[in-house]
Amino acid sequence: MISMRYDSTKLSIQSLLGPVCEASIGLARLDERIGRSPVGQGWIERSHFSDACASLWIDGELVHLEDLVLHDAGHDVRAPSHELTIARDVLRTRRRIASQSPAWALSPEGLRSLRGADPTASNVGAPGRNEGDSDPTPVLEKKGSDNGAFCNAFDAELAEIDALLARSEAVLANVTGPARPYARERESLAYDLDWNEDERIDEWRGVLRQNHNLPPVLKALIALDAWTQLAVLQHAPWLGRLLAASILREEGVTTAAHLVAFNIGLKTIAVDRRRHRDQETRLLASAQGLIAAAEVGLKEHDRLALARQMMERKLVGRRSSSKLPELVELVAAKPIVSSGMVSKVLGVTPQAARRILAELGLRELTGRGRFQAWGIV
Repeated sequence: MISMRYDSTKLSIQSLLGPVCEASIGLARLDERIGRSPVGQGWIERSHFSDACASLWIDGELVHLEDLVLHDAGHDVRAPSHELTIARDVLRTRRRIASQSPAWALSPEGLRSLRGADPTASNVGAPGRNEGDSDPTPVLEKKGSDNGAFCNAFDAELAEIDALLARSEAVLANVTGPARPYARERESLAYDLDWNEDERIDEWRGVLRQNHNLPPVLKALIALDAWTQLAVLQHAPWLGRLLAASILREEGVTTAAHLVAFNIGLKTIAVDRRRHRDQETRLLASAQGLIAAAEVGLKEHDRLALARQMMERKLVGRRSSSKLPELVELVAAKPIVSSGMVSKVLGVTPQAARRILAELGLRELTGRGRFQAWGIV
């Protein structure tokens, strides 16, 4: 049972009105700029990476941007750490939310999917089956001669139907069968079994319903604060920040073209303000975070647009078969690129990738002799 309830009925709207309006104006200006910009899609892809790293920073972990980019591209320099794996989950969740309809993330189906609570979504850890077990589908005896051929087409069709039924029965047994003692024990080591996430989700959605008439920015701020105070999910506190961003996107007033990088803004706010005991102080801190997110986003967009203009000047007079235009698009979309990434995307050899990277005038960012990466400074 939840030992506390979130009360949003005693807020001082007067003190929140100014920051909320300022955040709304800033986010609307940024969204309009991104929606009409030739570097809009590149900016959005870059913001996914930056926001994922900022999310880990807010939760007290450090993930380097270049490590996340290389990990996402499958070009890891070293074995991925636990923190890097979480950052990848944040990155993929952001992309998934942004690719769906604006209302999907906050729908019952979207919440179940994002929480990973759908038992049919994956067979990993399914009850009744240990890792390493063989396929539960029974081996069917083949009829016919010694060489394994079926007697006739009718027997072959019957065998296919039997195999399909066996697979269906195995899946149903895994979903509806009793959980193994080992699975329960393993779950109890990682989760507090008295932590009722479904009840906490219902409480959080009740807060959303209670404040559905408020302005979008204020509603998103309250949703984020309620998620944090109710501690809805044990191992994914970062999901609440993405859901708060989804509220703004669903309203379509301040962020219709992109999913706001809430974490980048919150990273600029002192932790003692973000986690203050006073509700109004926390909400004001989050509002300042949105204002900062809009300001940082505009600066990053202008920097990216200028860098692209400078790179496009080097395309003048190039042959139509040149790979440089594709490289410009790749560099605009990714914070950093490696020769392996360029080689894979452009379909050239690693040596050719290094050559065209030098032609574009990108700066090497790692300072290493091996595992080098380039980007816009």
